Amino acid sequence: CWDRNADEVAKLCYERFSQLPRRGKPEPGREWTLLAAVLQITRGADSHSVAMEVVSLGTGTKCIGQTAMSPTGDVLNDSHAEVIARRGCIRYLIQELHGAVSGRGSSVFCAADERGKWKLRPRVSFLLFTSHTPCGDASIIPMTDSQPQPCPPVTSVKGHEQTDGGGDLKRKAEESETKEEDRGDTEQRGSLNFNKTSETSSQTSSSAVLAQTDGTGLHHQVSDIHRTGAKCVPGGPADPLQPGVGYHSPGVLRVKPGRGEPTLSLSCSDKMARWGVLGFQGALLSHYLQEALYFSTMVVGKCPYDQEVMQRALVTRCACVSDLPAGFAVRPPELLQATLEFPFSQAQTELQHQAGQGRISPCGAAISWCNVTEQPLDVTANGYKHGVTKKALGTAKARSLLCKSELFHSFLSLVSATDPSALPDSLRKAELQTYWDYKQASQSYQQAWQQLRSQAFPLWPRSDRNLLLFH
Repeated sequence: CWDRNADEVAKLCYERFSQLPRRGKPEPGREWTLLAAVLQITRGADSHSVAMEVVSLGTGTKCIGQTAMSPTGDVLNDSHAEVIARRGCIRYLIQELHGAVSGRGSSVFCAADERGKWKLRPRVSFLLFTSHTPCGDASIIPMTDSQPQPCPPVTSVKGHEQTDGGGDLKRKAEESETKEEDRGDTEQRGSLNFNKTSETSSQTSSSAVLAQTDGTGLHHQVSDIHRTGAKCVPGGPADPLQPGVGYHSPGVLRVKPGRGEPTLSLSCSDKMARWGVLGFQGALLSHYLQEALYFSTMVVGKCPYDQEVMQRALVTRCACVSDLPAGFAVRPPELLQATLEFPFSQAQTELQHQAGQGRISPCGAAISWCNVTEQPLDVTANGYKHGVTKKALGTAKARSLLCKSELFHSFLSLVSATDPSALPDSLRKAELQTYWDYKQASQSYQQAWQQLRSQAFPLWPRSDRNLLLFH
């Protein structure tokens, strides 16, 4: 029963993080971050024994703006923890495919029926852990009545232009939204912080209810929601920005906010919903795989969480997609929550904060660790290797091992290591040269993406081809 094991999963991930070197980790009591990990689950032949292993771990809350994106694929665009963990897992899968094609063997893959294709071993599956609900749609969570009310009641201003006594229905959280918007959600991480005084809490979170008055002067409680800083994609419904539950449009695609300028990165909720149909292996690895790879389970750490909202964001939006090519299906994960909180969450950082430490802020670095033999650790900031000089920007020394260019070259080395007679049919075209060429040649994946886009996500922004034409 996975409910029993959700805490075991969280514990394994937090322990793996604690074993990593200090570089790129948040400063205790002053900086917070988010953690995500991919676990490989291997069941014993008797089905009773289960081995769980972290194969990729990521931390991060940032995202670069669209003007910082690179036509050579050498910048890491999205450094949210879930994306980092998934990209690190791609590195791990490429290494496992190397073992498979070279005859050394793999703990993950075995030969499939089609020429040059591989499939998951029968008792192997993958699980995704994230220490917090994904940014975007999954973070638009109703606040429960049991949660404390850290702010004084707000007076209704319906029909009036002015507010009295600073009782603006726009909450204080919005004033700081731009400060922490790289994460893509403001969603009041501090709202469960029972140990802070109401005066302190009101600076970082809003009330769980908004009070409105009627003609008798009596207060009526209006339920409120945790909010996301991720913005609705252009061309669709906008957020109504009404008080309480009417602030957001639920179920819509959203892009992550950057530092002062928009990004082209879709929210983690949207990306994870997509993985539930296309798989998390991406277009390149689909060349080698007979079937897409799906997360069987998703575990979320202790944080504001709502099962119905998670179901809507990650499952329901894609539930009716049909006519997918062979090897693809609607395969959403089982959704579970652990009771263990990440020690470097925003709420925990606020509890540990000491006077004189300065303002609490999200950690600027992103950490990737994956189970590969060469350079398992990759620490980045602003899309490049952590600590590189400006002079080194644009050189191989500055590139993250997770950027498009590096993953593409790792994939090309896998293609070179594959015996020509064992190449998948989709890779037997002489004209394949650029990253774009190789992605487009993954025809089944592109067909599945077309079906998903047309049926569930017609407003998903299209990638700029000019950013994908590198070799």
